[in-house]
Amino acid sequence: MRILVVEDEENLAESLRRGLSADGHLVDVAHDGHRGLDLALAGGPYDVVLLDLMLPGPGGHAICTRMRSHGDTTPVLMLTAKDGEYDEAEGLDAGADDYLTKPFSFVVLAARIRALARRAGACDRGTLQAGDLVLDPRGRRCRRGDRDIELTARELGVLACLMEQPGRAVAKQDILDEVWDTPQDIDPNIVEVYVSSLRKKIDAPFGRRSIRTVHGTGYRMAPDGG
Repeated sequence: MRILVVEDEENLAESLRRGLSADGHLVDVAHDGHRGLDLALAGGPYDVVLLDLMLPGPGGHAICTRMRSHGDTTPVLMLTAKDGEYDEAEGLDAGADDYLTKPFSFVVLAARIRALARRAGACDRGTLQAGDLVLDPRGRRCRRGDRDIELTARELGVLACLMEQPGRAVAKQDILDEVWDTPQDIDPNIVEVYVSSLRKKIDAPFGRRSIRTVHGTGYRMAPDGG
């Protein structure tokens, strides 16, 4: 894979470059937000982008937002020393696909990268539909009516799980098992963060309530799209 690492801690950036290169990947490195943004928008195409949250110049959230506004759907893994659900929610709102808090194991990082690339490039689901909500997992495209909706790889995976079983309750753990690479290490409540993000994109702007909460279980997709 071709990977972009945007990290201002030079020792960490070099360690990531060496480790990822040893795994057979082609790695570009930027140490500040300006260079990182230039590479992300014009230096690609990349298979995965690793973005530090706090950078000189534009931060990781700003870079990710700019990528998505340019129609770039490259999977983004946010790296940060900060922790907490609000930081993660902010990253997801900016368009990030996954989130890893420092310090982290390189083995875990490598697994997350493989999972992101696998979801982005090897999805074999057919087109899914609930009312006027249409999801094409293979093409990574979503629309409601005639309006396109930009989704991250993780949001796409969660939505696909729900749309494959319209009207049926889908447990949080089932969504974790399907969408996350190491579900046994993740709090099932993280699914709530992604469902909240999806509701802001596919429901709120259209005055819909297609994703319903099933208390004590998980969520279900309204068959008519809400």
